[in-house]
Amino acid sequence: MAMGVGIIAIFLLVCILMGYLFFRQMKLWYIMSKFPGPKAYPIIGNAYQFDTDPRGFFRSLTMWMNEYREFGAFRLLFSSVQPAVLTLSANNAETILSSSKQLNKGLFYNMLKPWLGSGLLISKGSKWHTRRKLLTPSFHFAILTSFVDIFNEHAQTITSKMTELVHEKSVNIFPMVTRCTLDIICSTAMGKNIGAQQGKNREYVQAVIEMSDIIQERQKYPWLWIDTIYNQLPSGKKHSHNLQILHTLTKTVILLRRAERKRERQQGKKIDVIDDKTEEVRSRRKLAFLDLLLEVHEQDPSFTLEDIREEVDTFMFEGHDTTASGTSWTLFLLGHHPEIQKKVQEELDNVFDNDRDRPVTNDDIQNLTYLNCVVKEALRLFPPVPLIARQLEEDTVLSGNFVPKDTITVIGIYWLHRDPKQFPDPEKFDPDRFLPENIKGRHPFAYVPFSAGPRNCIGQKFALMEEKVILASLLRKLSFKSCQSVEEVSPIGELILRPYKGIEMEISLRA
Repeated sequence: MAMGVGIIAIFLLVCILMGYLFFRQMKLWYIMSKFPGPKAYPIIGNAYQFDTDPRGFFRSLTMWMNEYREFGAFRLLFSSVQPAVLTLSANNAETILSSSKQLNKGLFYNMLKPWLGSGLLISKGSKWHTRRKLLTPSFHFAILTSFVDIFNEHAQTITSKMTELVHEKSVNIFPMVTRCTLDIICSTAMGKNIGAQQGKNREYVQAVIEMSDIIQERQKYPWLWIDTIYNQLPSGKKHSHNLQILHTLTKTVILLRRAERKRERQQGKKIDVIDDKTEEVRSRRKLAFLDLLLEVHEQDPSFTLEDIREEVDTFMFEGHDTTASGTSWTLFLLGHHPEIQKKVQEELDNVFDNDRDRPVTNDDIQNLTYLNCVVKEALRLFPPVPLIARQLEEDTVLSGNFVPKDTITVIGIYWLHRDPKQFPDPEKFDPDRFLPENIKGRHPFAYVPFSAGPRNCIGQKFALMEEKVILASLLRKLSFKSCQSVEEVSPIGELILRPYKGIEMEISLRA
């Protein structure tokens, strides 16, 4: 008798739960119906339209973004239980990004947790606030300036390697730039030169490059979000293999540097610090972000070695692919516009007094005003991160419609930057858009290549400095001609905006 009552009670509870989920889902579907969007079906939502070819997926997004541009937002259902509102208006971007409450990156970033843990990129709430405050001094101007020597070292390597290829019919520059930025971020984040440009540490280099592709593929399909299923699939096993390679190297470098710092103290050597009066870095060797994190750990052991691993891996993830993308697309655009490339080279010749070999200094970076406009315009047309997401932490209104808490909102930066109201003739490559007199009056959230608001990219100054040093080194000695149209190069919006199969360019020595 008691067992029968128990079964009935369980049955009723299941019915109530299913009823609650059903009515909640109907309410959500009703709210989402206020937004335009492509036809969706129960359970699978719009997932049936997500082409397995990454080019097709990006083209579909572009088609929808253009179709619903006037509305400013549209709905997309990754499944019947996971709706998203995609927005591409500056006003909507401001509503989300300027909020001090809408800081949760949401579901899609969970796929990064096995690699990055709860580092700055995907942490939330009080932990994010604490980490952001903790890490902000690591991007102090004096520290960034100290990295310029490292930028130069690896920029000179890629310049030498590209110089050797001037007689080739065409060269795929994207993997070359990626290896250069990998060397830079490893040197600056971990204090370790992995020699990617010399073909060293190939297993680690390959693992870093593959992880972004693996994670992007998983994000698109809800049936891959369940760990127990995903871990049994070939891509899941490849993910686990790469993860072991990445974490092993990071942990090894952390422990070695920690032991080295301990020996330095025992020998009475001073640890790198920033002089509070002169704001200069006093260092006998190259500084790394890792040293700054270890210093925090030594002062506050609650910031653990695992916390350090999370942040170093976050630097690695965020710091190589984004800059490789930005630099490569800038060269691609310059290769299509020889008149703009020539103007950049004339500025370089003037700033460097026709010296094509000396390292770039911080003063040089500040004086390259036209190159700065070129880089910004390239980031407008090809933002390294084409999409960013938030999971709403409170109800809000987008394009005049109510959007409930917990809804995923996606800001299409790639398409936001192509708003003809903000950027007339938006497909045209025109660096003059970023001259001071032309910026006036533009919506402050119409251009957000590094996001904006409280969760903007903490490393944007680092990335811009690095990119300018690489470009200044290359363009003083070499000229570039693009061998593909935009259609042929096929940009694909994964975690990073990549060319589908590389960027082919003809490289020549400058006269």
